[in-house]
Amino acid sequence: MEYQRDEHRVHLIVYHLVWCPKRRKAVLKDAIARDCERIIREKALLKGWDVLDLAIQPDHIHLFIRAFPSDSAADVVKEMKGVTANQLRQQHPSLLKMPSMWTRSYFAATAGNVSQEAIQRYIEAQKGQ
Repeated sequence: MEYQRDEHRVHLIVYHLVWCPKRRKAVLKDAIARDCERIIREKALLKGWDVLDLAIQPDHIHLFIRAFPSDSAADVVKEMKGVTANQLRQQHPSLLKMPSMWTRSYFAATAGNVSQEAIQRYIEAQKGQ
């Protein structure tokens, strides 16, 4: 992956995010899954984020996304859960039967070009200079 450059920073912020519908109900199928993907991609475009990969399973979503240093994983999940819950429940009244669209929990991990070991070796090498 290439580093992103803007006015005052060079960065590579990539998140792997996973979240689930309330009670892990398998509701993300067919038209709901298609609409969910469209909403996520539109929101990412609006925020300037780059969706690297997206997998919508009936009972969970995997999102691999490049963001800015000012956007935490929590910010990205909050934006995605909020917009999808609102729009999906408007477009698909069957989802209104659920107490809420998403669980409060999520999984987040960072990724990038360099391993933890490579970073530690680099830092150790700098100490000797």
